[in-house]
Amino acid sequence: MEFTTGLGWTRLPLAVAFIFGSVLTASAQIIPPFAPAATVPDEEAEAADTADVNDPDVLKGIDVDKLDWGQLAIDAGTLNDIIAAKKRAQAAANNGLNWSANANANGSSAVTVKQSVSSFWDTRIGADMTVAKEPTTMSELMAQKAANGGNLPQSSGSAWAAATAPGAGPVWDKTAVEARIDPGAEQSKLGASLTKSVPLSSDYSLTLRNGYSVNQQGTTALPGVGGHITRNYETDQSAKVTITDTGTSITAGQTMSTTDDKWLRKFGAEQKLFDNVTVSGSVGETSQGAINKSLTAGFKKSW
Repeated sequence: MEFTTGLGWTRLPLAVAFIFGSVLTASAQIIPPFAPAATVPDEEAEAADTADVNDPDVLKGIDVDKLDWGQLAIDAGTLNDIIAAKKRAQAAANNGLNWSANANANGSSAVTVKQSVSSFWDTRIGADMTVAKEPTTMSELMAQKAANGGNLPQSSGSAWAAATAPGAGPVWDKTAVEARIDPGAEQSKLGASLTKSVPLSSDYSLTLRNGYSVNQQGTTALPGVGGHITRNYETDQSAKVTITDTGTSITAGQTMSTTDDKWLRKFGAEQKLFDNVTVSGSVGETSQGAINKSLTAGFKKSW
């Protein structure tokens, strides 16, 4: 037997209609946990909405007729201007002075400050300082002397400037210039490097680099002895092969300076483990003829 509704387009078996009706009856008797709260009668709702004379007046002292309701009417263009202004303010904050400090084992602190001057050539200026803490007690004085071989740590610092510029067409890709001055040690350095990157394939790339630098060392004039300045010229050449898939790079290079007067060769490799953590090792010649070996691992971040 079939049950036919009055609409004439939906048919349900009589058994299904009976079960459906039983479910509706049970649902009317059981209130599920997520059911909405019972409706408050109209009289109780009106009593709840009626303000108490003891309630504080939130509009006290405010002239409603003088409120500028037009501030709520913000179109899409105005909203985009607000977002752009916030981005410019954040960029200006990022281009400000960036301070960082690390405590040294001898009780002093290594302080670095840097600032971006121009984004056109990626020009930056900064200073690296070692700030020695003045001992306030005898125990601090003895501890600092013990950590520095019987002497107190001295404050020092150097100022630097660096810029990265584009290259000259197909000859090289990038030009980097760096200058550093250490007034306390009467040292200064001016260096420049030319870099050329050549893709070998989709997985391999070759980077050629030529660097040139001038190191200047001065001596303080003493009574009867005039100070003098010595300069050391240095050049280095290197070739670096990078394997993109494995994060491995192999470097071979050589350096020569006026003090050594001969080429000193160096070979190294670097392996990226994850994120910015790398392991690197190198083997190089020294001016005394011995072989210099090193193996380092740590966190590396470029900016």
